[in-house]
Amino acid sequence: MNYCFVIIALFLLTLPASAAEPTQALLAELTRPNAPALAAAEMPALVPTAELEELKGQSDVPVAELFTLDERKDKAVETAELDLPDVDLPLSDIPLALNSKVEYFLYYFQTSGRQSFSRWLSRSSRYLPMMKEILKREGMPEDLVYVAMIESGFQMHARSWANAVGPWQFISDTGRRYSLRIDQWVDERKDPVKATTAAALYLKELYGMFNGDWYLAAAGYNAGENKILRAISMYNTSDFWEISRGSYLKRETKEYVPKLLAAAIIAKDPARYGFSDIAYLPAIEFETVKIPSRTDLELVAKLSGTTYETIRELNPDLRHWCTPPNYPDYELKLPKGTRQQFELEYAKVPGDKRFTEKVLYANYKARKKDSLKSVARRFGTSTETLSELNGLSGKSRIAGRTLVVPVKQTVDFSHEGRAAHPSAKKGSFAKYYTVKKGDTLDALAKRFNVSTRLLTSWNNLKVKVALKPGRRIIIAKFTEKNKTMTPSKEKS
Repeated sequence: MNYCFVIIALFLLTLPASAAEPTQALLAELTRPNAPALAAAEMPALVPTAELEELKGQSDVPVAELFTLDERKDKAVETAELDLPDVDLPLSDIPLALNSKVEYFLYYFQTSGRQSFSRWLSRSSRYLPMMKEILKREGMPEDLVYVAMIESGFQMHARSWANAVGPWQFISDTGRRYSLRIDQWVDERKDPVKATTAAALYLKELYGMFNGDWYLAAAGYNAGENKILRAISMYNTSDFWEISRGSYLKRETKEYVPKLLAAAIIAKDPARYGFSDIAYLPAIEFETVKIPSRTDLELVAKLSGTTYETIRELNPDLRHWCTPPNYPDYELKLPKGTRQQFELEYAKVPGDKRFTEKVLYANYKARKKDSLKSVARRFGTSTETLSELNGLSGKSRIAGRTLVVPVKQTVDFSHEGRAAHPSAKKGSFAKYYTVKKGDTLDALAKRFNVSTRLLTSWNNLKVKVALKPGRRIIIAKFTEKNKTMTPSKEKS
């Protein structure tokens, strides 16, 4: 007998006679010969209908809670899933499945998550052709591109709470493992070409590790391969759906595979699921040119006949307003059809005219304990420079005075995108420090006159974490208000 009928029959036993009558009538209708199949939405809910609909609309409600009986009921019935109607799934080169967990995300993406999913679809057309081509070149299924969809919504500057970055959400260690360059000048986790190549190699490795099981490979991509290997050993099964019934995996990982499947099902046939009015962006097209020395992107835009914003969008891996120093033959992306013009004009520009250091000047109101030396250190300048700019002597008292200070524009926050960093807003500046051996949070907090709480908040650190030498951390934030630079006390 169908699981649904078993569940309904047992559910009837828990109801008073008056409450059970409507459901008994439905059960009789379902069990008569040649009865038409009901859609999942028409099945009697195992919780009151109003409550079920409310729960379905909440992304933080575990899927299993919507389709199981109370724990006091028979365990065999508790773990049974509702049978879903036969649905023709779209053709795909990864195995698609439809069960209650996938059905939940299909429902979620069409309701509470509709606005976000619409944006994902809109951006998808910008990167899908290029990403699919790379996956195909690496011998991987093209529909793995939907991993990037659920990881970042195809946002190149996306950053997670765990500092995973880019469309494929690599943490720095994994990115470097697959030859992605990550330093103060370049973060190739944001490069759609290089990051997709790295993701293809990582997924290929996971696929082999888990004996050709894409569900386990996807779960490993989310949680790390070692976590999934331990789960397989713990539950003595390599069936993802069985493993996800246990408590070992985090909820995020349990829901990762059904979320991926639901996203792929909808994205491959969006009109069928009500997404027929999406304004798709044009596919990104570019050609590359080798840059022999450090060059301003504004100059690149001028010489190629385009805009600074366009060059920034095509090269999201660049962390500054210029190509990196000491990186001969850096490959810069230009709008398709502009390379020849750029190369002709670029050759006419002398090497020493291709780059200029950018320094901004702003006002800073000195606090009670400030001195010229402490302010100079905070803004990365010298006391002599501050004295000259403000007509002061080295011993001048500055508390309460408004000083003109130089602010080197080392990071162009205005073009980073919201998810890139919490300080990514107009009028905000941050000063960085490269950690040296022996540095501690307490020592740095005292040195730069900032609280340990703010240091940990700005840099997503734990108080007891050991600082790794070479890491760049924020040690000061400033906000420009009414043309005056004031220290920021905000948390990230």
